[in-house]
Amino acid sequence: MRRRNFLALGSTGFAMAATERRSRLGIEPCGCSLLPQASPTGLQAFTDVSSGLKITGLKVFGVSLTPKSDRPYVFVKLETNQGLIGWGEGTLEGKAGAVMACINDFRDFLVGADPMQVEHIWQSMYVHSFYRAGPVMGSAISGIDQALWDLRGKALGMPIHQLLGGPFDSRGVRGYYHVDGAGREQLAQIRETARQQGITCVKSGIPGYYEWLERRPKIDRAIKAIQLLREALGPDIDIAVDFHAKTSPSVASIIVKEVEPLNLLFIEEPCPPENVQAMAKIARRSTTPIATGERLIASYGCRELIEMGVVDILQTDINHVGGITALWKVAATAEVSSISMAPHACEGPIGGLATIQVDASMPNFLVQEICGQVKSTATDKIWQEWLGFPAMRMVNGRFPLSEKPGLGFELSEASLAKYPFGGTRPMARVFHDDGSVAEW
Repeated sequence: MRRRNFLALGSTGFAMAATERRSRLGIEPCGCSLLPQASPTGLQAFTDVSSGLKITGLKVFGVSLTPKSDRPYVFVKLETNQGLIGWGEGTLEGKAGAVMACINDFRDFLVGADPMQVEHIWQSMYVHSFYRAGPVMGSAISGIDQALWDLRGKALGMPIHQLLGGPFDSRGVRGYYHVDGAGREQLAQIRETARQQGITCVKSGIPGYYEWLERRPKIDRAIKAIQLLREALGPDIDIAVDFHAKTSPSVASIIVKEVEPLNLLFIEEPCPPENVQAMAKIARRSTTPIATGERLIASYGCRELIEMGVVDILQTDINHVGGITALWKVAATAEVSSISMAPHACEGPIGGLATIQVDASMPNFLVQEICGQVKSTATDKIWQEWLGFPAMRMVNGRFPLSEKPGLGFELSEASLAKYPFGGTRPMARVFHDDGSVAEW
């Protein structure tokens, strides 16, 4: 008897026996796999290459800087049998509780596993969940994956950017701050501060919310707001403008055509990112680079945009896309299609520190977003209190690279306890004058 036939008969016999047992118990078969659950990550296949490092515990922390925050930080801590600790972040705006529950659901994938098997664990979490990851599962995987890479770097005594083949620039990673809602006088002050600090790029948005077909006065208001940015900031600062998917293809096409002479660095999310054909229509009508991607999950979620050559810049977020593993894959896939990377990171400091590690090893890296301001804020002070250094503050227009192993920091549970989880809070809900739902 051939081996294949023997295995087929063996599995059939097992399935029949299991079905008969279910029938005796009055349980209807679900049609799913009847094979017994394997060890956490198929460890028996890796006995000969085991590092000896094992994950012994997983902890999840919800951290609310303010009781009403719509984005409480979701931090992951992995403990090991050798005392090494790995940290990661899976913050998801408006869905913190769901992500925390999902991370805990992955406990059986992790405890007992060798954290050096990063890719294998990622594949197991993604594939064995059966239903493909959306933002909740993507963020849960992201937090865990970052913690695995942190452990990997610490075990090998190397910063992650070196594990990935970087850095390309020892000065650090170019970044930008936000200047939303600033008037002419404020923008003039920002220009002077930027000159002093070596900041070469900022990003702003457009005012208001837009119907599918909008009246000219509201469109003109958006155009004038963008023109003011260039007039007040001058020609030496790169300017990106986030439409935040508030505009339809018809409205966005008018605006992007009108602002072409301003030589913007890019226009972000001129329409919802899931509408690839609409994005392509806008891109064909403008010479201004188009960027999108912060809401996309896994490298697979970017495939169509890359294959169709729709965008010039991808902005996948390390806290949602699937962690360091997925961000690196997106960057590599984009690079062969001459697409640049400008990753989004508007959550907590762990994800921010993780993303610049990957940025530093991307040949197609453009610029890094952090939702900070030109002038330091109270949040920056809290981050420094936690980590012992001014996390995600630029020096001469760049985010410095740590040479410490892993993600380059240590963090205590006690420091997080000062900001207890205040529960999940919804993100903004905005409506048009007629009561219909508006993109914001």
